[in-house]
Amino acid sequence: MRILVIEDDKALADAVDQTLSAEGFDVERRTEGLSGFEAARSGEFDLVILDLMLPGMNGFKVCANLRAENVWTPILMLTAKGGEYDIAEGLETGADDYLVKPASMVVLVARVNALLRRPQRRVDWPQVGDLSLDPLRKRCLVGDVPVELTSRETEVLAFLLDRPDQVHSKAAVLEAVWGADFDGDPNIIEVYISHLRRKLDEPFGRAMIVTVRGEGYRLSVEGQR
Repeated sequence: MRILVIEDDKALADAVDQTLSAEGFDVERRTEGLSGFEAARSGEFDLVILDLMLPGMNGFKVCANLRAENVWTPILMLTAKGGEYDIAEGLETGADDYLVKPASMVVLVARVNALLRRPQRRVDWPQVGDLSLDPLRKRCLVGDVPVELTSRETEVLAFLLDRPDQVHSKAAVLEAVWGADFDGDPNIIEVYISHLRRKLDEPFGRAMIVTVRGEGYRLSVEGQR
């Protein structure tokens, strides 16, 4: 996972970089608010560690501008400003967590891992109703409940989510997911539809994935309950 550290204190940035890199994270750094904002808004990072007292654009403004642009990457504010009003402002501006310097690197890693465990919905994820898909991590969210998927389940669901309330023939799904040269058993699609229903419909008392007899399958918005 990629983490962006926006911090102008070189010694602290070095310590954070070394600690997170040792934990297996890919760390990128910025030392100024505007360049940090530009990097964070790209959507290429899984988490942002953000100082408040930055040259060019302070951390409050960086955070507020990201949220205003619907960038919902988790943000951990790491700052010497530890007053209760500073903390309240940081969280109300859109930060997901707030850690006061000097911070233990052990606690920092724990906070980072905790934030990354939370389900995060991005605005560019395919979504129908309260069902959204994170194709990179091969999981979806039903409301705020994460559901793990296999690679093939992810591909089938992505196809249906991209065309909600349309009926798709078995042949169309097979060609889109397995390829035009697929020469196996076409009933394989029924297996994966069944898997998706067991994960996404049955536990939540719904019937979003509908079989249209003689025609194919569709993802029904009205199937939510």
